[in-house]
Amino acid sequence: MNGKSKKSKGMPLLGKYELGRLLGRGTFAKVYLAHPVTGGEPVAVKVIDKAEVLGMEGMAPRVLREVVAMRRLRHPGVLRLHEVLATRSRIYLVMELAPRGDLQSMLAALPNRRFSEKAARRLFVQLTAALAHCHARGVTHRDVKPQNVLLDSAGNLKVSDFGLSALPDTLRDDGRLHTACGTPAYAAPEVLRHTSYDGAKADAWSCGVMLFVLLAGRLPFDDVNIPDMCRKAHRREYEVPPWVSPPARRLVHRLLDPNPATRVSVEALAATHPWFVKRSLSLDSQLDGLLDGQPERALAFRAPAVNAFDIISMSQGLDLSGLFGGSKSREKRFMTTASPEQTLEQLSRASGKLGYVVVGKKGVEGHRRPPGRPAISVGISELVPPLMLVEMRLEMDDGDGEVQVFGWDQLRVELGDVVRAWHSCEDLQQVQ
Repeated sequence: MNGKSKKSKGMPLLGKYELGRLLGRGTFAKVYLAHPVTGGEPVAVKVIDKAEVLGMEGMAPRVLREVVAMRRLRHPGVLRLHEVLATRSRIYLVMELAPRGDLQSMLAALPNRRFSEKAARRLFVQLTAALAHCHARGVTHRDVKPQNVLLDSAGNLKVSDFGLSALPDTLRDDGRLHTACGTPAYAAPEVLRHTSYDGAKADAWSCGVMLFVLLAGRLPFDDVNIPDMCRKAHRREYEVPPWVSPPARRLVHRLLDPNPATRVSVEALAATHPWFVKRSLSLDSQLDGLLDGQPERALAFRAPAVNAFDIISMSQGLDLSGLFGGSKSREKRFMTTASPEQTLEQLSRASGKLGYVVVGKKGVEGHRRPPGRPAISVGISELVPPLMLVEMRLEMDDGDGEVQVFGWDQLRVELGDVVRAWHSCEDLQQVQ
């Protein structure tokens, strides 16, 4: 999209939004102010050029992660994704408008580049509440920093930019993350060392850096040499300014703990630290409304489950993996009301006829793939009893061309009544 908006030509975006002025731009996207043609609150529309994204290694999965993560979350402290629209050449993310911009710009405009402790506490309470919600739903942000925190018209915080976030299916068998990502000055030592890590504890470290910046007006660890910065972080070589109160100092110390095992989590802060006693009543009232009176901690520690959007996004026509098209069909899903034992028995029989062996993954005990033999890995998750989701993936050696000719349709026929609904991973119906 060029600098002239479609609003000036009287052409609403896909008949739904009048685009206004340009709010900002990134490497592969532009963000516009927009107004729904039916009236209502203004929104922000992020316009993503597919060709540019596909031309940059690793960017297409990042866009998909951002969409899936934001759809899982519903919290006053998380930027709301209203809907996703797509044409053959562009993707449009219609999001909540945060008119006051990002926190980094606000800090830069302050005389001392820092907030008062009262203002910092208010923002930090909102930040940790939002991240606790994310973690409770299986999402870790992995790039918490002032540039990725926006402010609405009332000055309330909105966590944004989930392009580097991790979802439950990102975890390996050890339940940990292994990809180093994020901004070095805000990344935990274990992330910088390229070791496996707990995503939620890494977010907690980033929150500690954020709190230090809000109170001190500068970074605790700042070095162009990343190994040196990592050593400083590991040794806790930072100096808290004298104007920071003792309770806030202790909180920074607990968050900037180089040992993730003893580092405080964002979920535990409100219940365990006196600095959180003075809470924002307006934020509490929003949370009470969201939780329908449930205690905040009950939400924070609830085990993540497959939510409604996860189910919808698996449906034909809405699978987000098709946003960019062109993927070979290594994966299929289906829903069933059969027991896991019945499902596996049928899958093993049907796959055997096609020359494949069934191996287990999430929720399934099974044999490992025999060397050199193609297999179908199977995972089973409970949605709403008795409905189960079965996820299948072809497992074969790199360069094996069988994926193009595997008989998914034949497998479906062999499974018979076990299949209640069959879903491809490449069937997004794009808006023309």
